[in-house]
Amino acid sequence: MPGATLTRKLLWVLEGSYRPSGEVYLLAELAKLNKVYLAYLRRVGAPLGGELLREEARYRWFLRNAAEVARALRGLDYALYKFRRPVEHVSVDLDVLVARSDAARAVRALRERGFRIAVAEPYTVTLERRGFVVDLYTEPAFAWVVYMSGGGLLRSCAEEVELGGAEARALSREAEVAVAAAHAVYKEHLVLLMDCLVARAWADGKAQEVAREFKVKRALEILLGVCGLVEGGAVEAPVKLGPRALLGAYLGKIAGDPAFRATLPNAVRYVLSRGDAGAAILRRLTRRSY
Repeated sequence: MPGATLTRKLLWVLEGSYRPSGEVYLLAELAKLNKVYLAYLRRVGAPLGGELLREEARYRWFLRNAAEVARALRGLDYALYKFRRPVEHVSVDLDVLVARSDAARAVRALRERGFRIAVAEPYTVTLERRGFVVDLYTEPAFAWVVYMSGGGLLRSCAEEVELGGAEARALSREAEVAVAAAHAVYKEHLVLLMDCLVARAWADGKAQEVAREFKVKRALEILLGVCGLVEGGAVEAPVKLGPRALLGAYLGKIAGDPAFRATLPNAVRYVLSRGDAGAAILRRLTRRSY
C-alpha cells in the first residue's frame, strides 16, 4: 500500500483489513503511543504472542482492581471517567468522577482497602496501591482550571454498567466523546488514535448535544477535524495541536464558560507551586504521547 501512513496501516490492522509484515514492530510502538496496544496485539497475534500474553495479564489485573474500586464506591455518587472505549485497552490509571459531597467518603473507602494518598490537589486526589493508581476528580480540570462540570456529568450522563462481575457506574458513551475531545484539546494538546476511535464509534447527535451542554463544542469540532486528517492519511497520530487551534479553543472557552473563566487564574498559582515548572513545560512541548 504505497503512500499509506503508519497510522492508517495501524487503523487498518485494528479494522481487520490489513496484516502487517515487516513493520509489525514499528506499528507496535505506534500502537503504544496511541493507547491501542492491546487491540493491536490481539489482531497481530503470533508474531508478538509473548507480548500479547503479558498485556492480557495486565488487562485482567486492571479490570480486577477497577471492579474492586467500583465495589468500594457502591452507594456513592460517582462514575468511571475516560473509561469506556470501543476497543479494550490497558490504562495507566483509573479515572473516577465523584460528587464533592462524597469525595471524602470515597477517599476513606479506598484507604480502608489499602490505598494511600499520593497527591491531593484542589479538584483531584490520586491514590495508589501496589502499582494501581486511582485518580478521583470532583471536576475535570488541568492545572487547577475546570473545563467541564463534574457534577453536571454525574447528574445527566452517568449510567449503570457491568464491570468484571461487579455493578459499576460510568459515563455514557456519548459523554465519553465530549470528554475525550475536551481532554485532548484543553488538557493534553494531543489527539491520539484512541480519541479518534471513540469519536468514530460514538460521535452522534447525542454526543454533539452533550458537547454543547458542557461548553466543549469547539473541542469536539477540533477533534473531529484532526481525526479526519488522521483517517485520510494526511498526518500521523498522535497529533500535536498547533498554537492557532489551541488559542481559538481557549478564547472560545473563556468567552463562553463562566467556570473556566473563574478558575483560569488558578493556572498561575499551579505553575508557581511547582518547583520543576520549567522542566514540566519542556516535557509537555517535546513529548510524543502521555
